[in-house]
Amino acid sequence: MKIMITGGAGYIGSVLTEKCLAAGHQVTVFDNLSTGHREAVHPEARLITGDVGDRTGVAATLNESGAEAVIHMAGFIEAGESMSDPGKYFRNNACRPLELLEAMRETGTGRILFSSTAAIFGDPETEIIGEDHPTHPANAYGQSKLFFEQMLDWYDSIHGIKHAALRYFNAAGASPERGEDHHPETHLIPLVLKTALGQLDGVEIYGADYPTRDGTCIRDYIHVEDLAEAHLLALESLNHSSLHFNLGNGRGYSVLEVIDAARRISGREIAARKAARRPGDPAVLVAGSEKIVGELGWRRRHPDITDIIASAWEWHRHHPQGYR
Repeated sequence: MKIMITGGAGYIGSVLTEKCLAAGHQVTVFDNLSTGHREAVHPEARLITGDVGDRTGVAATLNESGAEAVIHMAGFIEAGESMSDPGKYFRNNACRPLELLEAMRETGTGRILFSSTAAIFGDPETEIIGEDHPTHPANAYGQSKLFFEQMLDWYDSIHGIKHAALRYFNAAGASPERGEDHHPETHLIPLVLKTALGQLDGVEIYGADYPTRDGTCIRDYIHVEDLAEAHLLALESLNHSSLHFNLGNGRGYSVLEVIDAARRISGREIAARKAARRPGDPAVLVAGSEKIVGELGWRRRHPDITDIIASAWEWHRHHPQGYR
């Protein structure tokens, strides 16, 4: 299949590009490189530098590449920042991708996979979050993603564009060649590992008074390669109806548990400091992913937090300056 991946120069997008190529697909990466890295793009993929808000440029790329499907991964992802600058998130995660949908409509591209997020659910009402959990985003980031999911529903019912909305919980880990390199970095695992490498003098724990087993936030971490495999399965199944799946391990780990695991894996001291809570941070987010397991046969190959952190540690040790 010929696929266009927006945001394919980013962390998850670059690993997905690698997996799509290995599965025999032809990939065109469409990325403005504002947060992605040219060096992260697999050499067998074609890279087009462009913005999803440029309908003309997107349509031209869809036509030239002969793309049969789009995997939309481009977007801003920092929940904390979205609470200080919500307009940035609504423009980039909802308004600009509307031009992508219009370009797909104009060119007759009828399938799209969307990188959504567990943040659409907000504070959980149940211990495990299934696809039928109410959507009440606790931050503007989650709301911006929910807006686009709702747009996809309308473009399906009106224009017949089929979609799969894949709600990530916390993507983590690395493939041997591609890992997490954000500037600035705000995600817990890479920050912890940068501290282990001596690049930071410590890691901040945002809130130690949550109603959890040790007072720190609990999150469900899913290996980035397992996420990529879920996309391939959804792509193969996206023919006659739209799909909505949660992607996680079904088990949560606290901030302190992640730090302790990184200490064991790296053999290094990792200083940690308590800080104030961040606005819009739910106490617990854990996925119920039985739906995609049952319907598509998805299997998590790296479910243990030790394996996830170990793969990230190997990548960071061999790429201490990221892609630079």
